[in-house]
Amino acid sequence: MTANELVELLSGQFRLSKTDVKRIVDGVFTAIGDAAADGDEIAINGFGKFQVKHMPAREGRHPLTGEPMTIRAANRISFRPAKALKDKLNR
Repeated sequence: MTANELVELLSGQFRLSKTDVKRIVDGVFTAIGDAAADGDEIAINGFGKFQVKHMPAREGRHPLTGEPMTIRAANRISFRPAKALKDKLNR
C-alpha cells in the first residue's frame, strides 16, 4: 500500500477530503520521523514499536573491487510488531 492508497482508503472510510486526510497522514509520518530522529521510541498500541538502533562501524568489502573498507557507524530504525498485529497476520 502506498501513501496515496492509504489517503484514498481513509478519505472514503471517514468521508473527509483527500487533502485533509493527506495532511493528517503526512503529519503522523512526520511526527514519527521527528521522534525517531530525537532517539525516542515510538509505541503505537496494538500496532508495534519503532526504535532507533545504533550500528557501530565495522569492516566490510567494497562490492565492486572487493577491497577491504570501513563501513561507518550509523543509526537505523527498526520495527517490532505488537502481539495483536502478529496475531492478525497469522490467523
